[in-house]
Amino acid sequence: MTLETMDHDYVLATYARNYSSFVRGEGSTLYTDDGRDFIDFGSGIGVNSVGHARPELVNALCDQASKILHISNLQVIEPQAKLAKRLVELSGYDMRVFFGNSGAEANEAAIKIARKYGETHFDKKRFKVITLENSFHGRTITTVKATGQGKFHTPFFAPYPDGFSYESAIEAIVEAIDNETVAVMLELVQGEGGVQPLDKHAVQMLARHLKEQGILLIIDEVQTGVYRTGKFLASQLYEIEPDIITLAKGLGGGVPIGAVMTNLKDIFQPGDHGSTFGGNYLSSRAGLTVLDLLEMQYDQGEIAQRQLIFEEKLSAIMAQYSFMFDAAVGLGLMRGLRAKNPESQSAIIAAAFAAGVIVLKAGRNTVRFLPSLTISPSEIEEGFSRFEKALTTL
Repeated sequence: MTLETMDHDYVLATYARNYSSFVRGEGSTLYTDDGRDFIDFGSGIGVNSVGHARPELVNALCDQASKILHISNLQVIEPQAKLAKRLVELSGYDMRVFFGNSGAEANEAAIKIARKYGETHFDKKRFKVITLENSFHGRTITTVKATGQGKFHTPFFAPYPDGFSYESAIEAIVEAIDNETVAVMLELVQGEGGVQPLDKHAVQMLARHLKEQGILLIIDEVQTGVYRTGKFLASQLYEIEPDIITLAKGLGGGVPIGAVMTNLKDIFQPGDHGSTFGGNYLSSRAGLTVLDLLEMQYDQGEIAQRQLIFEEKLSAIMAQYSFMFDAAVGLGLMRGLRAKNPESQSAIIAAAFAAGVIVLKAGRNTVRFLPSLTISPSEIEEGFSRFEKALTTL
């Protein structure tokens, strides 16, 4: 039985699979079972932040696996406490942390925090959360409803939870706030929504307004966090201080982990929320190791150097192939090229794969680039050489 047949017969068909079978990776290069190599500009949708088979992460995971993989959260977990301390220190915000297993779980926890705040801090209950159109916040029933894209609100999964609305712009959010609004939830760079950065001044204006009204600001940093956009948090880049921040993706370097951070340090009491696996020994040890690596490279200017090289390469592609793309978008190592139409977007992604480079699909016809934060200059050079060769075939 072939791998493709086994997948068809036994795995639920929730993904439009590519059936190239990767068997190993090194840095930002992946290798298939038939010997082909691919430059990975997708990093598992922004997850493999330190690349594939990074020795320090491999060694930390093997060392932890030889001791304890998991105990319940009914006991204190040393690397979890250390990771929480590290996240708070790197953020510069006065917060506490809850750990789950994914971005969707982190956003669920953020919504629960907001709802409890709305129940306990006002004379009349507040529960509504406003998000932006083209946002993406997860695949659970609640986070799908929080997502401002109608295509995700299929009737197959209805009815959805009440209390979510979507606005087209930050200025419209201010107008939409009413006496039932408890929070506004934003991605500072909309990932699935087309790698679209929000306007910094408008975000700062909104943050000040919410603070004055006692309404919570939730920043979804599932994709933008952990140095992806240039600083540890995109919130720092935007010079705001959210009430709640969510993290996942790159934090574990490939090991599932999610986190919600909040300045509402006493909002939860025992029994309000929980997770069987969240922040266990393995995932929190992974998070600590990833932060060790990335903080060092950030301090040494290596991440900024890679961002500059990547941006220059994208600008050159944009200049030469402006007949294929409308714009280059994004921040840091979260980048995109806007194709002219959906057909061109799909053709470009397929041609890139055929040429041996992995790029991703995002909204607004965007070809998305989410390379490892530790990608080497030579891998960037080779990846763009292959990408440009792909473009010449179209």
